[in-house]
Amino acid sequence: MKTTAFHLVTRKETPQDAEIISHQLMIRTGMIRKLGAGLYTWAPLGLRVLQKVEQIIRDEMNASGALEMLMPAVQPKELWQETGRIEDFGGQLLAIKDRAERDYFFGPTHEEVITDFVRNEINSYKQLPINFYQIQTKFRDEIRPRFGVMRSREFIMKDAYSFHLTQESLEQTYQTMQQAYTNIINRIGLDFRCVLADSGAIGGSGSQEFHVIADSGEDAIMYSDSGDYAANLEKCEAVSLLHERQAPTAALNKVSTPGQKTIEDLCKFLAIDSSQTIKTLLVAGTEKPVALVVRGDHSLNEVKAANLAAVASPLRMIDDEEIKALTGCDAGSIGVKGLDTTIIVDRTVANMSDFVCGGNENDFHYTGVNWERDANFDAIEDLRDAMVGDPSPDGVGTLQVARGIEVGHIFQLGNKYSKAMNAVVLNEQGKSKAMEMGCYGMGVSRMVAAAIEQHHDDKGIIWPANIAPFSVAILPMNYQKSERVKQAADELYAKLQARGIEVILDDRKVRPGFMMSDFELLGIPHQVIIGDRSLDENQVEYRNRTDMESMKINRDTIETVLAEKIKA
Repeated sequence: MKTTAFHLVTRKETPQDAEIISHQLMIRTGMIRKLGAGLYTWAPLGLRVLQKVEQIIRDEMNASGALEMLMPAVQPKELWQETGRIEDFGGQLLAIKDRAERDYFFGPTHEEVITDFVRNEINSYKQLPINFYQIQTKFRDEIRPRFGVMRSREFIMKDAYSFHLTQESLEQTYQTMQQAYTNIINRIGLDFRCVLADSGAIGGSGSQEFHVIADSGEDAIMYSDSGDYAANLEKCEAVSLLHERQAPTAALNKVSTPGQKTIEDLCKFLAIDSSQTIKTLLVAGTEKPVALVVRGDHSLNEVKAANLAAVASPLRMIDDEEIKALTGCDAGSIGVKGLDTTIIVDRTVANMSDFVCGGNENDFHYTGVNWERDANFDAIEDLRDAMVGDPSPDGVGTLQVARGIEVGHIFQLGNKYSKAMNAVVLNEQGKSKAMEMGCYGMGVSRMVAAAIEQHHDDKGIIWPANIAPFSVAILPMNYQKSERVKQAADELYAKLQARGIEVILDDRKVRPGFMMSDFELLGIPHQVIIGDRSLDENQVEYRNRTDMESMKINRDTIETVLAEKIKA
């Protein structure tokens, strides 16, 4: 490809609304252009990268035995009513009507559609297991789309769905998909972690996320510094920091704490450490309000809290009036002594003694509080966010944190959807059985942005070789004026094309400095600079975009050198 025959429009200025580097560089290189909030056009340069990611995904999915198909993007509302998932997705669902006033959604995911397909196509256990996948456009009406294609409303996703007679069969395919995802991300060339995750609105018994490690990642990934354990913060198990409860050593004492509403203020006032305090958070329950209790220096994990059977869905902190009616005090003075409601404590809190809590009376707290003697709880649960330095839940090492960009998520769904939609097969005994189901999603367009977040410098993108829009850039100095430079560039261009190497030749009438900075921005892995001075020595200049170190190579061997570097 020559630049004059290609749509190459770069920008020097960074867009004001581009907060992260991938968004900035995708706009500056001309890979994408904004159409509306969370809506982007993929220009030819960006599409080349996107299609390479798609092909790697397709290769590995096919190798895993999955079968590619394509489902409609527009889905009848009735399917979502069968599974009762409309409330789960809420405002993210884009509702539309056709001319007959029939209700549809623009698909954010395709569990309902694939289950409808399978219930009409599969009727015997002999047809199982089977795994279908597609690469297709999705739409989720994000409240605040941002970060370019990282969190857009319309995006491209690879979603796969497997169907099984038994849980054991589902687990086998789940492991196959875990390996396929690992292969995909390794081939793309990204540093990542596979972590335990919450299943969220998709549901199911177990799930794992695949996170590309990047400072700009929205998710906190907790991992063992010397073991294999890794989990999203929302899922990471937080072990008790106290091995056993010590016997009481202090007497219960009610103290005046005027105006001390926060843990920080209280600790300064009483000259104590926050680890000696507890905080009691009141949330709506399925039957009555629930008190969730964590140590004063810990944070409530809202995902863990929302999954408790006693807690109402969605998770909601009760308001000031409800707090007052239940406790007789304001939020800053809630405590466990005399609290007449369900009390669930975190594992560490269950082992605390001689602690400080609110007095259920404004401007008063209790010190020297001990379980059983002064207060009781109804249950012990893992309620808090894990922290750096905590023991790893697998018993190996301590927890550290990294930021991650979620690019994939795999689920063991069980029969949640098949039961709701009557997707059944006849088993070996001729009895009807709801199929077990797995679900495996990967963000294709997000993967492109994640690659940039992980691979860039202050000059621009540094593409991993397998997804670069071109492998080689030929940069001739004075192509329009020097005949022998033009001849040498055209000759190398033709030879590389004949070898099947993706090459772009800059034949624009631009200054050398502009050309060089443009291709540093674009991040093409291998760059060959051809000028009169180097040709006098029968040489060309080679640069690798990763380190930008220049080296002179004989003009007669550059074609072979490039082929070897690309193959490597």
